[in-house]
Amino acid sequence: MKFRVSRRRFLGSTAAATSFAAAAFLTRRSEAAEFEYKIGNDVPDTHPMNVRLKEAVANIEKETNGRLVFKLFPNNQLGGDTDMLSQLRSGALECFNLSGLILATLVPVASIYGIAFAFKDQDTVFAALDGDLGKHLRGTIEKAGIGSFEKIWSNGYRQILTGEKPIKVPADLRNMKIRVPVSPLWLSFFKALGASPVGINWNETYSALQTKVVDGLDSSLLNAEISKMYEVQKYCAMTNHMWDGYIFLLNRRAWAALPKDVQEIAERNFNAACLQQRQDYPKIDATLRPQLERKSILFTDPKAEEFREALKQGGYYADWRKQYGPEAWAALEKYSGRLG
Repeated sequence: MKFRVSRRRFLGSTAAATSFAAAAFLTRRSEAAEFEYKIGNDVPDTHPMNVRLKEAVANIEKETNGRLVFKLFPNNQLGGDTDMLSQLRSGALECFNLSGLILATLVPVASIYGIAFAFKDQDTVFAALDGDLGKHLRGTIEKAGIGSFEKIWSNGYRQILTGEKPIKVPADLRNMKIRVPVSPLWLSFFKALGASPVGINWNETYSALQTKVVDGLDSSLLNAEISKMYEVQKYCAMTNHMWDGYIFLLNRRAWAALPKDVQEIAERNFNAACLQQRQDYPKIDATLRPQLERKSILFTDPKAEEFREALKQGGYYADWRKQYGPEAWAALEKYSGRLG
C-alpha cells in the first residue's frame, strides 16, 4: 500500500535513493552485527513514524559500523498491541512504539497526555511532554520495569468516524458502539458522552466496522486514510478530542546489554528522527481532510466547548484527577490550564 502524501511531499527522489542504499547497507552488514534488535509497532510501513524510523535505523548501523542492527516490523506483523507489550516485557521484543493511552493498561499514568481537550495545539503538547509532564511519565514507566526514550512521536489529534449518521453534538453519540483502543481513558471518554465504547486492537478494526460489530471509531485522520477506513465509514466529526503519540519503549535488559557508546548513538538518532517526524505530521495532516472528502467522507465541525461541558457534567475530569493523583495532575495543568 502506498501513501502518496508522506512519500512524495517529504521523501522525494533523493530520500528514496537513500532508502534503497540504506536497505542494501543493512543487508550487507546484518550478518556481522554484534546486536540485532527488533522494533515493533501497529502502523503501516508508510506512516511518517516508520518513514523516519527507517532513516534512523540506517544511520545507527552506519555510525556503529554494523555493530547494532534494528529490524523494523510495522503494521502489527508481530501481533496486536497487547501481544507486543507482552513480548517487550519478556524480552522477545527489544523495542516497541506504543501509544501511552494503551500502555496505561500497565502504567496507568501513561495515558495522561490524552486527557480530552487538554492541549490547545501541538506546540503545547510537546512543551508538556519535553518538560515536567514527560519527566514524570518517564519516571513512572521506569518504575514499571520498562525503559523509554525522551522524545514521544506524534500521531496527531483524534476524530470520530461513523457509518450511519453524522456527529454534530455530544447527544448524537448516545448508545452508539464506538471502536476504541484497549485503553481505560478512551473507554471512560465515550462512556461519559453516553456512547458504548468497545475495545478492539487496530488490526481488527476494519473488519469490525465492515461487519457492523461497531458503529464507528475513534482515529487520527492519517490512520483513517492509510488504513482505508473511508471504505467502511461515511462521516467524520472533527472533534480533535484527544492528542495521541507513540512512546519508544525499550526492554531494559536488552538496552543494558549495549555498550555505552552504542546506546548514545541509538538514542541520539531515534530522538532526532522523532523531532523530524513531529514537523512532518501537521503538514501531512493538513492535506487529509480534502483528500478524504474526495473519497466521499462527509465532515462535521462540532463545538469543543459542548463536548468539554458534557465531560465535566459526566464527572470525567474529576474521576481522572483522582486516578492520576495530585502530582501528575499538577504537571498536566501546568501546560493545559485548569481542567474540569
